[in-house]
Amino acid sequence: MNGPRTQAPFGRRMAEVTGNESVGAYRLISVLDSDGPPDPRPGQFYMLSARDCWGGGADERPYLPRAFSYARAHEDGTLQFFLEAIGPGTDRLARLEPGEGIGLVGPLGIGFDPGPAGEALLVGGGIGAAPLLCLSDELGPEARVLLGFRSAVHALGAGLFAEVQVATDDGSVGRRGFVTELLREQLDAGGRATVYACGPPPMLEAVRALCAERDVPVQLALESGMACGYGACFGCVVPTRNGYVRLCVDGPVLAGDELETAVVPGAPH
Repeated sequence: MNGPRTQAPFGRRMAEVTGNESVGAYRLISVLDSDGPPDPRPGQFYMLSARDCWGGGADERPYLPRAFSYARAHEDGTLQFFLEAIGPGTDRLARLEPGEGIGLVGPLGIGFDPGPAGEALLVGGGIGAAPLLCLSDELGPEARVLLGFRSAVHALGAGLFAEVQVATDDGSVGRRGFVTELLREQLDAGGRATVYACGPPPMLEAVRALCAERDVPVQLALESGMACGYGACFGCVVPTRNGYVRLCVDGPVLAGDELETAVVPGAPH
């Protein structure tokens, strides 16, 4: 898919953390990226690392930066990232305080290629809500947003959106069940639609299959292990109908009809 791409400045640059707030189970990190481009595209990502705290510690972890889709980009150069602490790398980023430095490489990859807002269905699972937030900002209130979370504490992330339908695994907020059930209802209601989705691989595969059954175009923001972010390490290679691609340069957003499955080797499950 030849979607929109903003070129990243060469090399790693340092930015200042300006905010770190709790959003339920997640953190919303704000970073002043004065030297970066003001126009990253929804679905593009950045490689993040904390200043002077990468490749150290008792077990020499974390060592590699972590890839994150940006959630919002503001006119003053502020970027916002939505993250959950699940390991040593994300835990260090989650503990960043205002005034600390953060290393950035990006924006990288190819983002979503949005069509008419009135036909847009944005479908997210958990932390996969991040790139849909900036896409929702761009498309406006006509775009419909469907989000799925594990529980009420995770679903607080939905509050970042102006209007959204929510499903939770335990039924503590919104519909009990999966976000794909909300998507099925929307698609079965008829009308033209294009789906834009980001979330865990099983969710993306269910979204891809639903759209394939109904001949509905879908763009999927995939995840795979990324070590460099610019195509050198081949750690994020995934199979498509036309051969292997590197998600960091040929994605992370791919058209659903390019894939046999969205459950790709190397992605978290």
